[in-house]
Amino acid sequence: MPASPLDVRTVSIRTILVAAMLLLLGKAFHLQVVSDAWRTRAESVGNSQIDQYPARGLMLDRNGKLLTINEPIYQIELTYNQFSPRAATFDTTRFCELLGITRRYFEEAIPDTWGGKYSPSKPFTFLANVSPSVYATFQENLFQFPGFSATLRSSRNYPHSVAAHLLGYMGEVSQRTIDAGAGRYVSGDYHGISGLEYQYESVLRGDKGRRLVYRDRLGREAGEVLDGALDEDATVGTNLVTTIDLDLQEYGEKLMVNKIGSIVAIEPATGEILSMISAPTYDPRSLRIGRDRGRSFVELQHDTLQPLLNRAINGKYPPGSPFKTLVALIAMETGTLTPDRGIACYGGFTSGGRVLLGCHNHPMCRTVEDAIAQSCNGYFVTAWLENINRYGGLTPERGLDEFNDYLYQFGLGNKLGIDFPGEVAGNVPTSEYYTKRFARDQFWRAIWIRSLAIGQGEYELTALQTANMAAAIANRGHWYTPHLVKEVQEGNQGLARRLDPERHDIDISREHFETVVRGMRKTVTEGTARIADVPGIEVCGKTGTIQNSHGDHSSFVAFAPADDPKIAIMVYVENGGFGGTVAAPIASLMIEKYLHGEISDKRQWVEQRMLEKDMTQRGESTIRVK
Repeated sequence: MPASPLDVRTVSIRTILVAAMLLLLGKAFHLQVVSDAWRTRAESVGNSQIDQYPARGLMLDRNGKLLTINEPIYQIELTYNQFSPRAATFDTTRFCELLGITRRYFEEAIPDTWGGKYSPSKPFTFLANVSPSVYATFQENLFQFPGFSATLRSSRNYPHSVAAHLLGYMGEVSQRTIDAGAGRYVSGDYHGISGLEYQYESVLRGDKGRRLVYRDRLGREAGEVLDGALDEDATVGTNLVTTIDLDLQEYGEKLMVNKIGSIVAIEPATGEILSMISAPTYDPRSLRIGRDRGRSFVELQHDTLQPLLNRAINGKYPPGSPFKTLVALIAMETGTLTPDRGIACYGGFTSGGRVLLGCHNHPMCRTVEDAIAQSCNGYFVTAWLENINRYGGLTPERGLDEFNDYLYQFGLGNKLGIDFPGEVAGNVPTSEYYTKRFARDQFWRAIWIRSLAIGQGEYELTALQTANMAAAIANRGHWYTPHLVKEVQEGNQGLARRLDPERHDIDISREHFETVVRGMRKTVTEGTARIADVPGIEVCGKTGTIQNSHGDHSSFVAFAPADDPKIAIMVYVENGGFGGTVAAPIASLMIEKYLHGEISDKRQWVEQRMLEKDMTQRGESTIRVK
């Protein structure tokens, strides 16, 4: 007898129910017997967030050569309330042996009091900079040390022993930085403290990620919360493609060994800084984060030659005779000087039958070009006085203020706005300053401050400003804001974004710049800087010998080639003597190295002389930094 439809439906339902029950029993068996996920979760006593640190952005030179690298290190952390219940049985001796630390360090690393950046319930840095090899051994025994954990970090290192001032260094964040960081930093994090590491910290550091994990009673990881569904990946830091030419930077630092001063080289067409050197310098690797860093920093701080001081951008010097190029430009533009005017020099600037400012012996200066080439003090004091006094010798205030207006167009007396920390403005004295200075006399005369005409007196410029002045002349009347980064490569995909500088135009006719350029070229071919003449390159330059009671300073500004400038440079050597003795040959070697890639056989004697020259004992530094 065939089964009824009701019986068939009943059997089907029972079969489905049995199958479902078997599936549930199988799943329960898997979870409770085969899989340990729920057992682990049941045994866990809480969960915590583990920060995932991104790789810090790298710095490269203009040709793609690495200036910085990242190396993996481990940071041992301690959560005190997980450690304290087992402190009595903690194997301190074994722990210290594995990490290579002393018992004293162990005891001092654990705070006596809690508060501020230390919380007993949150991990804090117990030991930084543990190498992967040390950690590999320690990791095998980590389960024996409750409360301790490790975070993989990257430590900054530098593949080359140059550009220390430029790159800067890193250090641990202070509580003030943590408080101002809007959650970006926690105790034990590192950040840039100086140089480009500091200036571009916000993009170099990247963005942290996170992992949420369960913890067991011993503080060990017991699985990921929701199988990692709430985790966030870290975003790597932005790479910086700098404007620096590593080979040129390295060569310049080599030339400045045993000398005190600075070199700044700029690409006139872009404002890109090709090299920025402060001497003496130091190896950037000596201040990398590590156990020997504190000792190295103290040694550098106590060095009387001040190697930590960035003379290229933080120091102020009288510009000296290179300033005469500006006197010529402004006087020709305002009409008080013509390019073909000759001015006699009888051993210097004379007034009332007395020599008030001396000069070296040189041929008669019949034109502005001759005066620049021979660096005639008498010529430029006369030209400057006539310009300042063009509204009357009894009222020099208006003339000086209008003269200064042109100086401001060159960026003098103000910060240029470089993408670098610590730039100082220098000093351009105003008529108001002299009115206050000579208040007891109730008036003042331009002749009283005649040393300004040759770039001395109260004028103070940074090496960067003077190099930028040379770039403006090379461009025949404009300059770009000097900068050290030309491109950034952002995000995990490394998307490139170029940074464009601002252009600044100077209200002086191009024809006057051409006159000065010819004078600077003549300086090298038949004037005070003949040692700077480079075969095959039309170098234009201007020497400077800055009077100083401890030994005159040597300076030189230049650019090349004359008609298509690729490099503008300023070299300043404290106590170096005449501008043509030290600064000019160093600048010419830098130019030749950059444009030709090597020093010709005929000029290797110049290179050898500069490499061997030791100026560190010649005099006392007179640099001003405030």
